[in-house]
Amino acid sequence: MNKSLIALTVAVFGLILGCHAMLGSEALRLYDLKHQRELDPVASLERLAEARVILVGEHHAVTPHHRAQLEVIRTLVEGGHKVAVGLEMFRRQSQGDLDRWIGGQIEEADFKPIYLDNWNFDWELYRPIFRYARQQGLPMIGLNVDRGVTRQVAYHGFASLSEDQKAALGAVTCDVTPVYRDYIRKAYDAHVHGKMQFDNFCEAQLLWDTAMAVNADRYLQANPDTVLVILAGVGHAQKPGIPAQLAKRAPWPYLVLLPETPGSFDTEQVDEEMADYLIKASSRV
Repeated sequence: MNKSLIALTVAVFGLILGCHAMLGSEALRLYDLKHQRELDPVASLERLAEARVILVGEHHAVTPHHRAQLEVIRTLVEGGHKVAVGLEMFRRQSQGDLDRWIGGQIEEADFKPIYLDNWNFDWELYRPIFRYARQQGLPMIGLNVDRGVTRQVAYHGFASLSEDQKAALGAVTCDVTPVYRDYIRKAYDAHVHGKMQFDNFCEAQLLWDTAMAVNADRYLQANPDTVLVILAGVGHAQKPGIPAQLAKRAPWPYLVLLPETPGSFDTEQVDEEMADYLIKASSRV
């Protein structure tokens, strides 16, 4: 064997060892809901790499859920993939502020009030994700619509919106199907506010899901080489939510991941009709 071939062999072997070190015992671990088995870290990365859209659900105030989301993002980045992060937490109108954050043009102290204007959960819950995206230069994409619009629909229905309000939503419509109605009914008890009617609540949730799907589709069309990781509440991230609306617009290969949570998201409560994988707890932070 000549010296050049030996050097190449050593280099390749070193790369393999490096990959296995990166995907070691603390790497992302997924439980396959369809085949009811846990994947090893290498297989987990391979499955993620097959998707253009990865929706990672959360309960907004649960810190381990955000750790799981960061683990998915980090695994893709370390695997050499071009990644963008789609956010339920930010309105599309705030995209300029997100771009300034990622570009290092605004300090955290000045960005935090912008975050709180968009989202009313503690900044510390999301801070590691936002800081990692900034460090890695990952685009963060605001997917949501103005809260005033969704609140108006929730209390008074989609028909109450003015023509100007509807025009501002662009391609977003609000046709509640029986399947979607049944899906939303399961979540209704946890979202009762004042005199909100169930039909109006359905329309508000569909408006939310559809707007995020439309904005995600717009980004994917413009960035064909990017994997979009969408962070959203579990009601939006599950297959009948954003994924169903996204599928109506383009056949993007997608995966739905939920962080494993005993008694909430585990193999007894979640099946492949809701998600593709459960994210097993990782010790890496």
